[in-house]
Amino acid sequence: MKIFKSAVVAFSLAVAMGSFSTSASAESDKGRVSYKPIDAVNIVIERISAAEAAINNGAEDAEVAALIKKAADFSEEINANDKVSRENSKVRGHLKAAITSAKSANLQEAKEHLAKAKAGTEGLKKLL
Repeated sequence: MKIFKSAVVAFSLAVAMGSFSTSASAESDKGRVSYKPIDAVNIVIERISAAEAAINNGAEDAEVAALIKKAADFSEEINANDKVSRENSKVRGHLKAAITSAKSANLQEAKEHLAKAKAGTEGLKKLL
């Protein structure tokens, strides 16, 4: 009877842990759109390209910084595995440096950081 009692307790504990698992009940917030990693990568590349086009077309510093910030914010949506996260953090570092350069009216340096960020983001496709 003692073995049966401990087996029932162990089984009920396993069922309880499985039913309240965060990964089993994970879903995005209400009203929030979830993107596949490859779609998120493509959107970040589009936003980086838009920022580069704005620099080439002679946009103001604040406008360029806002466009780069949109790309940096959306790069947080890329979530696949640890390797992708590490490489994506390097991309976000370049995007943050590009924002800082754009705010200080150094658009040429911002363009260089954007090129590195775009290359790094393109490299994420290989890791997916």
